[in-house]
Amino acid sequence: MIRSMQATDIPDVLSLLHWMDAAPEREVFAPDSRDPRELHLECEDGLCLVEEDGDGVRAYCALSPFRDGLVLEGPISEGGPVGALLARAAQHTDGQPVYAFSARDNLPVRAALEEVGFAPLHSTAFYSAPLDRVARHARVPDGYRTTDRLPVAEYRALYRAAEDAWAGRLDWTPEQYAAHFADDTVALVALWHGDHPVGFTELEFSPDDARADVTYLAVHPAERGQGLGRVLLALAAAEAQTRPELRTLRVRAHDHLHSARALYARMGFTHCRSIVTYLLEGEEEA
Repeated sequence: MIRSMQATDIPDVLSLLHWMDAAPEREVFAPDSRDPRELHLECEDGLCLVEEDGDGVRAYCALSPFRDGLVLEGPISEGGPVGALLARAAQHTDGQPVYAFSARDNLPVRAALEEVGFAPLHSTAFYSAPLDRVARHARVPDGYRTTDRLPVAEYRALYRAAEDAWAGRLDWTPEQYAAHFADDTVALVALWHGDHPVGFTELEFSPDDARADVTYLAVHPAERGQGLGRVLLALAAAEAQTRPELRTLRVRAHDHLHSARALYARMGFTHCRSIVTYLLEGEEEA
């Protein structure tokens, strides 16, 4: 039976989340919470569905606001088909586009997504390296300087010039921008040539995992081909090294970013996981 998730389902859903966590190939987009109370709060803002049988909840998925539409959490199931659960979720999209994310090797979920109409957009590969291996190359080239902040206008201009698909940040207010970089788990390394910013790297720190993630790296198109991406990565690693609890730097690249992947290989990064992004198209207005 497929039904809305209830508070009494929290232990079973947590069990499914822990089952997913136990193997990288099971990964899908899912709630962050691994605490009953926090999970209950996190699930209040979306449509959450479960499928149960005589032994309890056997599968979970949910829909939450995301970008220009919705994002699918899950599906997560320890066994058995999840097509019916996905079909039920698809009835609640109100014509909005729905994004879904699955580990490349999660073949059962990928097949189920495609059966109900999700189409793959691209894959994103993640690479990691020890911080000290990357940071040992850190130096600021002659004629350049670094700062840990950028004026919001300069940030937007570089962000726009880099032509990244993650364009939601262009809509940030100055207050949202300031709040983001006031977070002590976020850092920015900006590279300037004279009075002009030519690139930046954003970092997010995960002390529990001893890891720093490069969430964004931008080099102005007019400044590319000079090795500034390598410079920014090394400077980002050096910044992360100021936090002794961190040991690893992780980066990512979509499948069409061949130059980024080549850079990571030259700097000693190794592939650790790949995620496929899917989209269920929304209904066009007449």
